[in-house]
Amino acid sequence: MRILIIGGGVLGTQHAWQAVERGHDVVQIEREPEARGASVRNFGLVWVGGRASGPELETAARARVLWERIGERVEGIGFRPNGSLTVVRTEAELAVARAAAGAGEDRGFKLLDAAETRELNPALRGEFLGALWCDRDAAVEPRVAQPALRAELAKSGRYTWVPGREIRDLTDRGVVDDTGETHEGDVVVLCTGAWTGGLVKELAGTTPVRRVRLQMAQTEPLGETLTTTVADADSFRYYPAYRGEALDGLNAGQPQGEIAAAAKMQLLMVQRLDGSLTIGDTHEYDEPFSFDTTEAPYDHLAEVAGALLGRPLPRITRRWAGVYAQTTDTTRIVHRARVADNAWLVTGPGGRGMTCSPAIAEDTAEELSW
Repeated sequence: MRILIIGGGVLGTQHAWQAVERGHDVVQIEREPEARGASVRNFGLVWVGGRASGPELETAARARVLWERIGERVEGIGFRPNGSLTVVRTEAELAVARAAAGAGEDRGFKLLDAAETRELNPALRGEFLGALWCDRDAAVEPRVAQPALRAELAKSGRYTWVPGREIRDLTDRGVVDDTGETHEGDVVVLCTGAWTGGLVKELAGTTPVRRVRLQMAQTEPLGETLTTTVADADSFRYYPAYRGEALDGLNAGQPQGEIAAAAKMQLLMVQRLDGSLTIGDTHEYDEPFSFDTTEAPYDHLAEVAGALLGRPLPRITRRWAGVYAQTTDTTRIVHRARVADNAWLVTGPGGRGMTCSPAIAEDTAEELSW
């Protein structure tokens, strides 16, 4: 078949990957010169441990395997199985980590004491009680992953990248872009992320998808290796794997501080291949979103990160906000719907986009019988 992928982010690129792998010709069309949305404005985390039991965890675990296989072929994505440490500093936080490690599910969890935590990640020299280790978590480089994947796809001779074109119309032969050019194809897959207006709205109407805004930052190089991804215990509050009595006790006895609660914050910290750190993040759910970034959350993140590192966080050199699309149907990983005889919309993985995109694309390929 000849398959048209609309959207140049990680979800669209993984759909292109699946299609080419299965022997089809692919044209991938992106309205910007490069993807500029949530696919590059994220941590690059392949985050398995915190996912909800059932389909979400299964999808994330399968995607983790797929990412590793792709990484073996495409070194440019920077895949590394570095695992994660969620560091705990109070007894209430430790109780949540202990409950997660003892839950009996195969998530790659292990509870470490402070000495074991420092042995695994010597860059953590702050004061803490221990950490919840997850050996399944991994990372890729979000700013370069899509171009690296496209370069590998181009080697097949069956892949075409068309940037700087916005799709204006869908026909029974394919799509028409804003220059008037028609791109013919048998199947159209719309992977437009948080862009749900324009043609998407005309085709799909109101979708069960909301938009979420994040603030993040990048620092100067740390000067040493951060051997794992690092999270603080506020992360327990935002991932479904940790729900239960212990988390209820944490929320009741140790509520978030005013700034963290207002911005719905957690600390995630991952080292980039150049030695810098990506840190975040906040969550904003109510539109219209702020058009600016605010300093108080960054101050909070720097304080928490510095406490775990045992020294001041390196100077922040970049700050940005991003918006991702999240399905409001809690029974699904992504919103996947047929919007015309020859077209499908796939969007709304939420904060699971970078993690789950290879498996989501695989599921689309199976459902559409590519």
